[in-house]
Amino acid sequence: MAKVEIGLDAELVVEVMVLAGVGSPQDAVELVLRDYIARGHRTETRTGSTDRNLREADARPQEPQG
Repeated sequence: MAKVEIGLDAELVVEVMVLAGVGSPQDAVELVLRDYIARGHRTETRTGSTDRNLREADARPQEPQG
C-alpha cells in the first residue's frame, strides 16, 4: 500500500484522537478518512447518484479551448 505524508494541525489530530479513543495520530486520521468515505457511499446509495460518474467525466481529457 502506498503511503502519503502530510502535515496537519496537531490540535486537530489530538482532538480526533480523544473523540475516537485511539492512541495513534495515524489511526485517528485513518478513522476520519474511512468514516468520510463510508458516509459518501451511504449517501450515494440513498440518493442513487454516484460521484464515480463525475470522477470519470473529470478524468477524460478535455479539448483545448480558445
